[in-house]
Amino acid sequence: MNTRLVSHSRLTAMQQEQLLDIEVHPAQKDFSGDIHNALATLLDRPNPDVHGFALLHEEVPRVFFLLKRGAFLAPWADRNAATLHALQVDRRLQRQGLGRQCLEQLPHAARQLWPDVAQLQLSVDAENHAGLGLYLALGWVDSGEAYRGRIGYERRMSLPLR
Repeated sequence: MNTRLVSHSRLTAMQQEQLLDIEVHPAQKDFSGDIHNALATLLDRPNPDVHGFALLHEEVPRVFFLLKRGAFLAPWADRNAATLHALQVDRRLQRQGLGRQCLEQLPHAARQLWPDVAQLQLSVDAENHAGLGLYLALGWVDSGEAYRGRIGYERRMSLPLR
């Protein structure tokens, strides 16, 4: 599979336009939002502590997410972490391994971006068994804590970077 994880700032003008074609399954929008919301978060008030990435498949963006740190960390996150937000895999290409490819390339990209960050963290719906299984298979650790999120109960997952 020809994929690579690229900083949003390194996308070509055409690839930035193609980001707008990423479709999220309607049932997932409550959890991840849509590409328009994610890009608004990234571009409306640019800040070095919020960074966007796209996974290119055959040079077309098919996955997008945000990393946040510092003042933009979620209240459930550890201070030495960067948190993953708005992970969106184009629904037309789900179940083809793009989410896995993205998560496998993420630690290297995070270390390059912010070498001082000790870990990555994310929250996932406690009932999202497929997501939980994928994160665990890739070395993420479930903190064992569930907390009330915007939609339902969430699990906090962590991946050490050092």
